[in-house]
Amino acid sequence: MQNGFVESFNGRLRDEFLSETLFGNLAQACELITAWVTDYNTERPHSVLGYRTPAGFALYLTTAIARPATRVESSARRAIAQPTPQGAHDQLAPVKAG
Repeated sequence: MQNGFVESFNGRLRDEFLSETLFGNLAQACELITAWVTDYNTERPHSVLGYRTPAGFALYLTTAIARPATRVESSARRAIAQPTPQGAHDQLAPVKAG
């Protein structure tokens, strides 16, 4: 699935930047590409992140998952996934030996 993200990034870089920009030399190309990638990774909202910027999404995750150490009885972080409701797996499927 990560290949999909790489393909999306490569397509946007090509369509939105490389196809519209003329570079005078290699140093200028490196500088402009670095600026575009920085903007893409920090300032631009992404639909896959709920139209948040990557920095905003990281902050959202940090505040949603982390709990203050004073309220936690152990050093382990709170689980992201919720436990399975009781009774959800009462019916076990028979398994044939073979």
